[in-house]
Amino acid sequence: MAGNEHEVNRSARSGRFVKESTTERDPQGTVTETVGGDRERGDREVHRSTSTGKFVTETTADLHSSSTETQKL
Repeated sequence: MAGNEHEVNRSARSGRFVKESTTERDPQGTVTETVGGDRERGDREVHRSTSTGKFVTETTADLHSSSTETQKL
């Protein structure tokens, strides 16, 4: 990993940051993301529900565009 690039872990249900031990205990309920580094900002998109803040799939974002937001990371 280059520069200040590092991995962070989030709950797939709530979108909140979680400890690495949580990812080991519940790998299907967590998402590991690589952040920082020398990449150009905006080369990856994630979708969230505007009411809960939880991550949603691209299909869900397409079907419910009025209640989801897309973020570029």
